[in-house]
Amino acid sequence: MKISDQKKGTLFAFTAIMFITPDSLLIRLSNVHSWNLIFYRGFIPFFVVFVSLIIIQKSKLFSSLKENGWHGLGYICTFIVTNILFVYSIENTNVANTLVMVSLAPMLSALISFIFLKELPDKKTWIAIIITTIAVIYIFIDSFEKGDVKGNIYGFICALGLAAGAVIIRAGKKSANLIPSAMIAKLIIALIALFFIDDLTIKGNDLLIIPAMCVFCVAIPFVLITLAPRYITASEVNLFFLLETVLGPFWVWLVIKEQPSIETITGGIIIILTIAIHSFLALKKNIIKN
Repeated sequence: MKISDQKKGTLFAFTAIMFITPDSLLIRLSNVHSWNLIFYRGFIPFFVVFVSLIIIQKSKLFSSLKENGWHGLGYICTFIVTNILFVYSIENTNVANTLVMVSLAPMLSALISFIFLKELPDKKTWIAIIITTIAVIYIFIDSFEKGDVKGNIYGFICALGLAAGAVIIRAGKKSANLIPSAMIAKLIIALIALFFIDDLTIKGNDLLIIPAMCVFCVAIPFVLITLAPRYITASEVNLFFLLETVLGPFWVWLVIKEQPSIETITGGIIIILTIAIHSFLALKKNIIKN
């Protein structure tokens, strides 16, 4: 029985997000230095994906990298920024704050598309951008009082990187395979991290936490989430990403009792509902159009 594109995309996106949701918790539970963690989150996924692609694609792997051209290079740059700053954001603010900031990526993507691709957002997108901007300002005011504004800034830049990456994908060829580019970005991340590391030794619980995180929460999801937009719309993928914004802080609260502030909860709910409604309306519009 042939599986429809809709079912394939939904399966890829849902599976990816389910693997991603414990990621923030595992970062919290690890006991290694930030750059050590960034190294392992770069090298282990690179190795896993590289071996897999060599087996599956063989000689096509390097031709895919060449075909991606400047779009592939741009995607590598945004991928590096988001991966490094995500770890730093998690370690410098509440997990919920980081994930709420990251959830802004779809709205930021619309703005970047407007500036660089001259794609004019429709009325509902402008309304969503205004609402989410007010919610972010509300959360930032709270972070200034608590002294964790640095982590929120890292999270916001991370969202900008994700948004820019999405625009680069949109500006490139629809048939482009960006998994090899993401793989190279992981290798570069590991090489950058080496300049800030004195000792690569891991011990205790980290011997289990770090490999599990790097394979199940990083390597597998980034392949699946790169494949998903080939089969379903960006609006549908965005809806699945909202699950991480909800479940990520929940796992952290359940295990280590880290509770977000009232301001983060309020602002987060506003942002999640706004993006959910916006994505649902966009999805409905696409269904009617088709």
